[in-house]
Amino acid sequence: MFVFKEIISVTLILFSVIDILGSLPVLIDLRKKVGKIEAERATFASGLLMIIFLFLGERILKLFGVDVASFAVAGALIIFLIGLEMILGRTIFKSELEADGAAHIVPIAFPLIAGAGTLTTLISLRAEYQTVNILIGIVLNLILIYAVLKSSEWLEDRIGPGGLNVLRKIFGIILLAIAIKLIKTNLLPANF
Repeated sequence: MFVFKEIISVTLILFSVIDILGSLPVLIDLRKKVGKIEAERATFASGLLMIIFLFLGERILKLFGVDVASFAVAGALIIFLIGLEMILGRTIFKSELEADGAAHIVPIAFPLIAGAGTLTTLISLRAEYQTVNILIGIVLNLILIYAVLKSSEWLEDRIGPGGLNVLRKIFGIILLAIAIKLIKTNLLPANF
């Protein structure tokens, strides 16, 4: 069933984790190195990765004997660290950025957009939300991702470094709150 509140929640959670606006400095630097970012191919590749992991991620977990609640807590810890990264301005997760002929796929689609944090979040979201609402949230984020990739040069001029920094801090705080909620829901007793 379509639940508007769930769709909004999933969309905002994924938007915060993917942090495409916070990735603008990386995108701008990459565009300067390779000349052009193929927004269509990067968006399609990242969407495909997210949807595949949404449906097969749980099976992969079962293969390793991990339940969804445990993975949700692990995902919440990653989300928490990403939030800290955004707020504190420190790098916890190292990104392997090497500009080559596949600049639209690596590193943009993976790991920048559909990286470990996003994929972990998708599994965590399955523990809380209906799959159809997660899919709609993914599609809405793909539309935003495409728009940002297509207009990265224009956004760079309009937002400026100070604006980008403020956006990262706001989304960092939102991620910390989401992580705490996921841990509370999946780890602590129901009556806590």
